[in-house]
Amino acid sequence: MPRKERHTLGEQAAKNIITYIQEENYQPGDKLPNEYEFSELLGVSRNTVREALRVLVSRNIVTIRQGAGTFVSEKKGVSDDPLGFTMVDDRVKLTKDLLQIRYIIEPSVAALAAQNATPEDLEKLKEILLEVEALTGQRMDFTEKDAEFHAQIANCTHNTVMSNLIPVINMGVEIFSSEISQREYEQTIRSHRSIYLAIRDKRAADAKEAMQFHLLYNSNRFMEEKVLSEEQL
Repeated sequence: MPRKERHTLGEQAAKNIITYIQEENYQPGDKLPNEYEFSELLGVSRNTVREALRVLVSRNIVTIRQGAGTFVSEKKGVSDDPLGFTMVDDRVKLTKDLLQIRYIIEPSVAALAAQNATPEDLEKLKEILLEVEALTGQRMDFTEKDAEFHAQIANCTHNTVMSNLIPVINMGVEIFSSEISQREYEQTIRSHRSIYLAIRDKRAADAKEAMQFHLLYNSNRFMEEKVLSEEQL
């Protein structure tokens, strides 16, 4: 006979909390019941609830803010490094590979975003765009906001699978930024604004083309810099 999978009380309570979150339609950022309330809802001890919450925190399903409570995680259960990029030694090859994958995926993401983005999505995308532009205008590091911009485009698709690829996109932005020596401020502003306007105006083909140009420009810039660096050795 096949062995039955056994779960601790905490693991079972964690599963029940996930079911509760789904049935009550909690969204990322929403505050959840406290330990006492979950204890009453699930019919388990508060120690079991604490164990369950630790499990869910480790899986990026909930987050606990000291003094504020427990909230549904914005990470939606996705690991910060789902494909293990942190352990890759050859950062140059990893950067090139990520740029290739982004070039395959993100133009279509931009096109789908142009088709599906809501007014609220567009307002958030515009807000991030302006924050990127403010940082570039001051010649400051805009890596984090750049990653947010690309992540929000993925959110605009309203495709569950696509939005779960956000950590890969974010990692691609961060690794590219860490491997390039010279930041490109003006082109970043132009490219991001072209992408945003095409998505805002629901011009899917133009959004796809603008994203292609943006990523191809970055890829060429990265390769040129690496060639120049090798020639100087």
